[in-house]
Amino acid sequence: MTRLISARALAPLCAVLALAACNDSQPTAQSPAPPPPQVTVATPVKKLVTEQDEYVGRFVAVDSVEVRARVSGYLDAIHFKDGQLVKKGDLLFTIDRRPFETSLLQAQAGLAQAQANLAYAQSDLARGQNLVRGSTITEQTYDQRTQAKAVAEASVAAQEAAIRQAQLDLDFTELRAPVSGRIGDRRVSIGNLVTGGTGGTTLLATIVSTDPIRFEFTFDEASYLRYTRAAKDGGSASRGVALPVKLRLIDETAFTHEGKMDFIDNTIDQTSGTIRGRAEFANPDGRFTPGLFARIQLPAGPPVESLLVPDVAIGTEQVRKIVLVVDADNVVRSKYVTLGSVVDGMRVITAGLSPDDRVIVNGLMRARAGAKVTPQEAGAPAPAPASAGAAKAQTN
Repeated sequence: MTRLISARALAPLCAVLALAACNDSQPTAQSPAPPPPQVTVATPVKKLVTEQDEYVGRFVAVDSVEVRARVSGYLDAIHFKDGQLVKKGDLLFTIDRRPFETSLLQAQAGLAQAQANLAYAQSDLARGQNLVRGSTITEQTYDQRTQAKAVAEASVAAQEAAIRQAQLDLDFTELRAPVSGRIGDRRVSIGNLVTGGTGGTTLLATIVSTDPIRFEFTFDEASYLRYTRAAKDGGSASRGVALPVKLRLIDETAFTHEGKMDFIDNTIDQTSGTIRGRAEFANPDGRFTPGLFARIQLPAGPPVESLLVPDVAIGTEQVRKIVLVVDADNVVRSKYVTLGSVVDGMRVITAGLSPDDRVIVNGLMRARAGAKVTPQEAGAPAPAPASAGAAKAQTN
């Protein structure tokens, strides 16, 4: 009896389990696949672009002068502050003038004496002319008076030259700036003996001009040939001289300083295979200093129509550069490209891209080559998000 009741009690439980098994055997509805990721695409920009070559170089002064004494003496005064800007003709140093003033006075006295001797010789010769006619004096005496007059004239000329030399030495005691520019620090203090002349002279200071200033750099043989050919094609025989150039300093990001080429050397260095070029820039505020490093841009050729894309759209695959494009089926494809220079924040693509390619410019992290995406043209309004009710209806 007990066993029969237990079997009856288990019957409802078996029915529940069988119903559950039937429900589990029915297929369940799968969750919908996520939509393709949304990316922003844009076609390359067409623009006339002049390719630029970049080089590193240094600034050099147009004029660089060492201030040295021309006469020896004790330094009496310094008339500038170290590092200041000076103009051509400004007084810089003064050497003790007193010995040279004395020498000038001595030369002037010697001239006066020579002139007095000349006057006496001239009058003595004039008297001799009348006496020799009357045979009062001999021809020999007359010739001696003529010679004395010539000696007196030579003496006057020598004393006049001595005065000019003494005056010149006196003028040399004041050392003035030979060029306009920035002077360095003084090399000699007041009271020291400075040596003048032509050898072993004392260096007192240096002056370098600042405006304009030159920029020197070197470039390779291939670039030199390209510039000369471009100049000949343009009907110029300047070998690239007078080309417009741009420059940026090491703490700047853009080439904002404009100048022009003014010199290309006449020989190529056989050890390095490079040739020296030089450009000139205005420097009214003195920002550019001789010896300062900078980068310079030269036009590599005439303007050509080029394709440009945002620099952020370019990726790297090992050593090659790629961009992701979307084809007609909205599938992502990768293209290997060759890069040019950066123009207004856009990168020039010299090879590997077509004008009608749809380049992914935003959403690169969501795109994958071979996968589908939902492209949106750059500048188009984004689609409005679905309402809560619509989203619920789609879920249901």
